[in-house]
Amino acid sequence: MYRSVEDHLAAVLGRTRRTPIDRVGLDAADGATLALPALAGSAVPPFDNSAMDGFAVRFADVASAAAEQPVTLRVVADIPAGSGADPALAPETAARIMTGAPVPADADAIVPFEDTAGGLADSMAIAVVRRAPRTVGAHIRRAGEDLVAGDPVLGPGVLLGPLQLSALAAAGVAQVSVARRPRVAVVSTGSELVTAGEPLRRGQIPESNSILLAGLVSAAGAEVALRRVVDDAGDGPAEVVAEAAALRLDAVVFTGGVSAGAYEVVRESLGTAMEFTKVAMQPGKPQGFGATDGGMLLFGLPGNPVSAAVSFEAFVRPALLTMMGRNEIQRSRQIIPAGADWRSPRDRRQYLPAVVDRSDPAHPLVRPATGGGSGSHLAAGLGAAGGYAIVAAEVDQVRAGDPVEVMEL
Repeated sequence: MYRSVEDHLAAVLGRTRRTPIDRVGLDAADGATLALPALAGSAVPPFDNSAMDGFAVRFADVASAAAEQPVTLRVVADIPAGSGADPALAPETAARIMTGAPVPADADAIVPFEDTAGGLADSMAIAVVRRAPRTVGAHIRRAGEDLVAGDPVLGPGVLLGPLQLSALAAAGVAQVSVARRPRVAVVSTGSELVTAGEPLRRGQIPESNSILLAGLVSAAGAEVALRRVVDDAGDGPAEVVAEAAALRLDAVVFTGGVSAGAYEVVRESLGTAMEFTKVAMQPGKPQGFGATDGGMLLFGLPGNPVSAAVSFEAFVRPALLTMMGRNEIQRSRQIIPAGADWRSPRDRRQYLPAVVDRSDPAHPLVRPATGGGSGSHLAAGLGAAGGYAIVAAEVDQVRAGDPVEVMEL
């Protein structure tokens, strides 16, 4: 009897705990997840400032200005950006002002250089205004127009990237409360595994899953704190779990050794700590999961590379994002027409490594990443894949033109 993908994920998330909160400066927050609301330390903008290079004026002095009847004002001050000056403006006077500079308290509009006769070239003595501002307050950015001090800038669960960090800095935020990145052990199992590039004897293959999973862990915002390769003989998985527990890691991700055959070292070594089941997905049917008494999660993923990659996306990545309190724990999906025919196993949801062809941006198409189909051993096809085509369990044949759900990576 198969367990559904949703039921297995629910079992995983039901044992997933939040990581502790750290207080860090913005320079250390890139890629972290906000754990508590970040409140503005200052207004945005912090003061009334000019949106244009030009002249700060009294609106009443220039309201009638027109090309055929210009208004001439005497320039009494020059205010560059960064100036703290607040010059007095008597009637029929103006201050030359640059973008971002504070607007004098006596001014209530800005006249851009292009609306004057002399522009920047003739701006220190007089301003000949040939076009009136639209209204009082024209071209003035008001203090607090975006945020006032104490307003929330960003809420918890937000992934902090360059745009978010810039917004926080602009609001006077120097430190933020973020979820500590989960610390993860990645373990490949198999006596047939050798380091990539070494000569292969009969029966040996290059070890690639630890590179795959370590990269996926890092891309999810977590930290790879331990990486091991263990043989199919002995008690290697249990020894790694003990080592990971001593390091107070948050999760151990095994690949291989979880199926129903002989020499399944994860099942044999950790059979009392993990539950092993069959999930209605292809690839990725054999899955193992458990947790230690200390709350460290134990994932047992299949050993074939495509199976391991798909299983990580389905179960491990959502758990890691949940640990950090991320608002969105699933990748976005969209419906794209199939650009080719392919088979799908009935009674199991297919996750097919796929390429989205956007040569015609208005009509994208999704195709298998490899001509070999969806075999879990087709590791080279992962290099070409930009995502997974997800085919429902009741569908056994996809034909060109059929709508297909696509998870783009």
